[in-house]
Amino acid sequence: MLVPLAKLSCPAYQCFHALKIKKNYLPLCGTRWSSTSVVPRITTHYTIYPRDKDKRWEGVNMERFAEEADVVIVGAGPAGLSAAVRLKQLATKHEKDIRVCLVEKAAQIGAHTLSGACLDPRAFEELFPDWKEKGAPLNTPVTEDRFGILTEKYRIPVPILPGLPMNNHGNYIVRLGHLVSWMGEQAEALGVEVYPGYAAAEVLFHEDGSVKGIATNDVGIQKDGAPKTTFERGLELHAKVTIFAEGCHGHLAKQLYKKFDLRANCDPQTYGIGLKESIPKLTFPGGLLIGCSPGFMNVPKIKGSHTAMKSGILAAESIFNQLTGENLQSKTIGLHVTEYEDNLKKSWVWKELYSVRNIRPSCHGILGVYGGMIYTGIFYWIFRGMEPWTLKHKGSDSDQLKPAKDCTPIEYPKPDGQISFDLLSSVALSGTNHEHDQPAHLTLKDDSIPVNRNLSIYDGPEQRFCPAGVYEFVPLEQGDGFRLQINAQNCVHCKTCDIKDPSQNINWVVPEGGGGPAYNGM
Repeated sequence: MLVPLAKLSCPAYQCFHALKIKKNYLPLCGTRWSSTSVVPRITTHYTIYPRDKDKRWEGVNMERFAEEADVVIVGAGPAGLSAAVRLKQLATKHEKDIRVCLVEKAAQIGAHTLSGACLDPRAFEELFPDWKEKGAPLNTPVTEDRFGILTEKYRIPVPILPGLPMNNHGNYIVRLGHLVSWMGEQAEALGVEVYPGYAAAEVLFHEDGSVKGIATNDVGIQKDGAPKTTFERGLELHAKVTIFAEGCHGHLAKQLYKKFDLRANCDPQTYGIGLKESIPKLTFPGGLLIGCSPGFMNVPKIKGSHTAMKSGILAAESIFNQLTGENLQSKTIGLHVTEYEDNLKKSWVWKELYSVRNIRPSCHGILGVYGGMIYTGIFYWIFRGMEPWTLKHKGSDSDQLKPAKDCTPIEYPKPDGQISFDLLSSVALSGTNHEHDQPAHLTLKDDSIPVNRNLSIYDGPEQRFCPAGVYEFVPLEQGDGFRLQINAQNCVHCKTCDIKDPSQNINWVVPEGGGGPAYNGM
């Protein structure tokens, strides 16, 4: 059974707070806004307002306890767990003693995994050849495929020819959260130290610049940023190699991209809720990236779990070779496992992703998704991705938003409660809960930008792109105009706001460990 470590005096989880989401957004046209000189304080998080400049923190003990491991893994999704399992499999086979620690921000393994996935079992079978005997929750094989284009009144069937990436023969319908939970049990049985409820909040570095490990987040901080009497510092986990498997748009991976310039030679990542792609440099001194954080999405297949798992397997094998090599040499204290990226490029993952590299960019033409379908039918089905060119994305998702004056308001029909549902009901189903009395983990680099720029130019897209009603523009208590209100307790950790904000002013960071959704196999 996977249980979190003691929470270092962290208060017990509160009962669900009432969800207070306004049903009506501000009108698209004629919005009033205020650019007052006095901007209401919204962000109180220490990443924006350092504690060493806050008198309320004077005299507070800021020492952290540290643990040493061989490998630390951030994130217990398909990729992180695959890496953990493979490392311990190899250690057992070769009779080596390797300490592997895995931290996960969800209160339970699988609680933050939302996907009714159609799983390609290729990598999973490599990791668990005896998965049927072990009772893995792959219970529903695909028996039939249907693909169609839905119009307002009709469904236009599209044939799925043999060899097209949408063909799901041999795949399984799974609840990915259940599968991840099962993988967590296997990892723990092999000796992996699995710590749910601990959010990795900070990357630690050696003096030579290589990654030293991570620190989990502090607990016991008031909403206004002041320490509670129960304040406790997080835990430092040091390792020879740290694996970052945070999932889509990882907040630590963002820092690593900048520090090591990992995205220098690749297009910006593009996203839909649940979809992500493009691939950066994957290794750096002391660590590496696996899974959906760097982006191993096969867009036409609408699958990424199998490639994420394989990336974790390859990372584990590369790390094990370097940790146990007789002639271990490293220019930095944190090991730089360049072999991982080389092995990935030799694997079926690279071949698969290279063959579909142009399909997502092909959707950017005048025909949109239909152009992408035509491109897939011609160049993938016939040439298998061997065309001698590589298409480019238009740019980052945050650059695609148009000013409100250039757009026509969309009148959406009211939810019918059968196939469409209101926001309040949907958020409630997610089981989302955070400790209310903590600084909002949705931080703003500049508290004035939401009103002075986003609301005035784009009519406050925060209130539209968030699927959980976290952001509201509410009237000022005095005078005319609006202010931004952040209902951080409703956040489902999708990070859409961090991705889509046209001002790139929102920076998503981890809340106290254990907070967030509780999908439980949704």
